[in-house]
Order: sequence, then structure tokens, then C-alpha cells
Amino acid sequence: MNRFEKISGLKGEARVRYLDGEFQVLSSGDHVRCVVTGEPILLPNLKYWNVERQEPYLNATVALKRHLEVKAAASR
Repeated sequence: MNRFEKISGLKGEARVRYLDGEFQVLSSGDHVRCVVTGEPILLPNLKYWNVERQEPYLNATVALKRHLEVKAAASR
């Protein structure tokens, strides 16, 4: 059990395939982790992800930050 599970009662991390406008749960769990912050995101609250990179994001600000980082790295 990790510290998030102890604090918040999370039941397990899901494996998810991110699609256009929806996502598909591949293995059961109640959350995924934001690729940028590492914070858990409950599946009902999951609204931001990138289909090409298959990455979930905590919120729009974090998604934009990641987009700008990837774009900058690609232009080097």
C-alpha cells in the first residue's frame, strides 16, 4: 500500500487506453496517475489526456505545461 492509498482510501491504479473523447479501462482500478505531477486522478474525474502519448493529466494547466515541454523538446 502506498501513501496515497493510506491517506485517501484509493483502491488501485487502473490501466487505461486513452481514445478520442473517451477512455477504455484495460485493468480495473479507481484511478490513474498524472504523468506530470504523479498525483492520483479518480477515473470519474479524468478529463484531460493525450491520445498520441497515452498520458493522463490532472487538469488543463498541467496538460498545457506538458504540451509545451514536449513541443520544446521536439524543436531542439
